[in-house]
Amino acid sequence: MKGAKITSALAGTAGAAVENAIVTEIPDQQARKTRSLRPLSGLLPYLARYKGMAAAALFFLSLAAATTLALPLAVRRMLDHGFNAADSGFINNYFAMMIIMAVVLALASAFRYYFVITIGERIVADVRRDVFAHVTRLSPDFFDVNQSGEIVSRLTADTTQIKSAVGATASLALRNTILCLGAMAMMIYTSPRLSVLVLAAIPVIVFPLVAFGRSVRKRSREAQDKLAAASAYAGETIAAVRTVQAFNGEQAATDRYASAVEFAYDAARAAVRTRAVLTGVAITLIFGSIVAILWYGAQGVLSGTLSAGTLGQFLIYSVIAAGSMGSLSEVWSELSQAGGAAERLTELLQQDPTIKAPTSPQSLPKPARGRVEFNDLRFAYPSHISRVALNGLTFTVEPGETVAIVGPSGAGKSTVFALLLRYYDPTSGSINLDGLDIRTVSPHDLRSRLAIVPQDVTIFAASIHDNIAFGTPGATREQVRAAAQAAQADEFIARLEHGYDTDVGERGVTLSGGQRQRIAIARAILRDAPVLLLDEATSALDAESETLVQKALDGLMQNRTTIVIAHRLATVLKADRILVMDEGRIAEMGTHQSLIQQDGLYAKLARLQFESGARDFLAVK
Repeated sequence: MKGAKITSALAGTAGAAVENAIVTEIPDQQARKTRSLRPLSGLLPYLARYKGMAAAALFFLSLAAATTLALPLAVRRMLDHGFNAADSGFINNYFAMMIIMAVVLALASAFRYYFVITIGERIVADVRRDVFAHVTRLSPDFFDVNQSGEIVSRLTADTTQIKSAVGATASLALRNTILCLGAMAMMIYTSPRLSVLVLAAIPVIVFPLVAFGRSVRKRSREAQDKLAAASAYAGETIAAVRTVQAFNGEQAATDRYASAVEFAYDAARAAVRTRAVLTGVAITLIFGSIVAILWYGAQGVLSGTLSAGTLGQFLIYSVIAAGSMGSLSEVWSELSQAGGAAERLTELLQQDPTIKAPTSPQSLPKPARGRVEFNDLRFAYPSHISRVALNGLTFTVEPGETVAIVGPSGAGKSTVFALLLRYYDPTSGSINLDGLDIRTVSPHDLRSRLAIVPQDVTIFAASIHDNIAFGTPGATREQVRAAAQAAQADEFIARLEHGYDTDVGERGVTLSGGQRQRIAIARAILRDAPVLLLDEATSALDAESETLVQKALDGLMQNRTTIVIAHRLATVLKADRILVMDEGRIAEMGTHQSLIQQDGLYAKLARLQFESGARDFLAVK
């Protein structure tokens, strides 16, 4: 009976472990549903890169499991041999051996943890790098229909979920599998009769756990979907906090976020409620079985058909098997969630860009001439396929010529740039650069011949030097400064505390609109491309800055093909030709004076824009 008391205490200790194994935290925010672990197989090529570390992790994992399974054998020998003074040397030797085994177990567990976690960190770093590199090469139409916050969450939360799976979770799965199978084998070896009872009890335990586990996973996914929606809204609001405050929208934003959080809480509470029921059922079934086996074994000890040591050894193995099985239930859930995360990342990696380099790209002629031809272009954005953006657009820009494109909002002006940069391919028609259809050349080579100053300037959270040099790897400080001087930006940069090393913050929040635009102009100047695209390049500048920047642009435009989208008078007047677009086609074409004399759409736009100074505008020659 002494052995029964000891094993009963061990069973009680294991009970806490089983409960902890079943009652886990709500899955990570971006854990997603999946019905199999198949998506995780996509990580095998990454794991194969580190075979040595994986082999070491597997060795120490197996050593730790084998040491754990050996401990009950020592307990049985001590219980059966008895405790008395005459055998103190025997007992001392056994306890010394158990200490050695404990040290081996500790060292094996430590090395297992090191190798497993290191592999997880290494693989997730590789996955993040590859996914990010792939995403940056996807075509803009992908981003037209996918939220950037959702993509970023895959790079962060989903890869973190995978890191846990590849590291600690996979390690626990292997360890518990070895322990469970090993313990069951040792149970059969120790007492086949008691093992029959255990095997009969397994279906009674496992089936309810599987049934409840599905419900838990379903409700957990619902909770995470709600929380993900709340987090997406929070990210969007924080990114636009200045607009929120400008319109006194703090309370409205808070109320909306609070409502989303409450929905997430309700879903999470439902998941916790189901998980609590699962915990109660699991503990009842597992410990009911242990108690029943203990009672049956105790009867054998009393009748002399079973030794106390054998019963103790069997009970310890049964506790190890039960605890491992409970942990495997948790591990399966976590691996399933990681499978969902891997599936989301795989979807990104399998997403093919619609704009691809041809199999055998042609080389653009050297030296570059800068002749651009638009031939009967027809195009509708994939996200708005029913709305035609360009409808039979045809015109040519000769080398060194400056062409201005004007027209009402929605006329298709910016679409011209989007197609020339080959963000999209036209539905029909073609665009030629120096005599070659741009679809026959590499997008990288095509874009190296183009420099753009967009209306919506992109400034990165980096130094001013890095922002100007973006797109021109290896640019020296002298080259960057020369470009800034040409863009009339050097003066304000010099006044900053750290000059060109000043960090401008997210989206260049520390700079004014005009300063941001001058940095973008400097970036285009440094690129020194034969074709220059200006999309309202001076729209954010005051009159004095516009005059200075216009001088810089005049120098930049010399001997370059320049296409300008503009309404500002100074740029339009200096263009060699003005194209007036309306509803995706050329409505008028000519110089400023000839278009004014036609008294058509251009003249109407001019009167609307410059109503207060219309006479001066019309009088310009």
